[in-house]
Amino acid sequence: DGGFAEYTKAPASNVFEVQSELSHVEIASFACSYQTAENMLARSRLGDGETIVISGASGGVGSALIQLAKRRGAYVIAIAGKSKLDDVAAVGANTVIDRNTTDLMTAILDAAPGGQVDVSADVVGGDTFATMMNCLKRTGRYVTAGAIGGPIVEVDLRTLYLHDLELIGATICPSEIFRNLIGYIERGEVRPLVAKTFPLEDIREAQTEFMKKQHVGNFVLVP
Repeated sequence: DGGFAEYTKAPASNVFEVQSELSHVEIASFACSYQTAENMLARSRLGDGETIVISGASGGVGSALIQLAKRRGAYVIAIAGKSKLDDVAAVGANTVIDRNTTDLMTAILDAAPGGQVDVSADVVGGDTFATMMNCLKRTGRYVTAGAIGGPIVEVDLRTLYLHDLELIGATICPSEIFRNLIGYIERGEVRPLVAKTFPLEDIREAQTEFMKKQHVGNFVLVP
């Protein structure tokens, strides 16, 4: 609430100081997407040396997931549209895969070291859900914080219990998630991905361009 307002207010407990040479626009690009991504990784307990596959990797949360997963020492497989693969690779993904690949699961497993995927970080859902679940190794973890491809999916419970999988939803962020994120920013461990800025008065244009899904990173509205 208040994201499209020239002025807003928030509880003092929600305000944190950031010591950084980044611009206000760059710092503003972190708050929502990077906090969401870090919460997903924390909830799924992604560790050093593990392999993660990320859907919707060109978006704000997806590109944040790439950076934050790499920061944790993970091997990152990123899924995105064909026209964005080079840009997504530049963010830091070890392997990029066209989301329209005929056999997406085989492509993921071929790219994964040892054919093993520890964590699926999914913000797409829809038709992608089954692949993101089925590519996991035994005891793998599926975490989601979005469903831009469709919220209604089918789950074969046998896949869940026979492979000892975990399904994790990630929405509410503990305060330490944001405190940790500020530390990453101040130490230069993550970088802002500002695709474009728009004056607040051009919000309609910003929304229209956002829906075209041709960008990588975040749009920022400037009062």
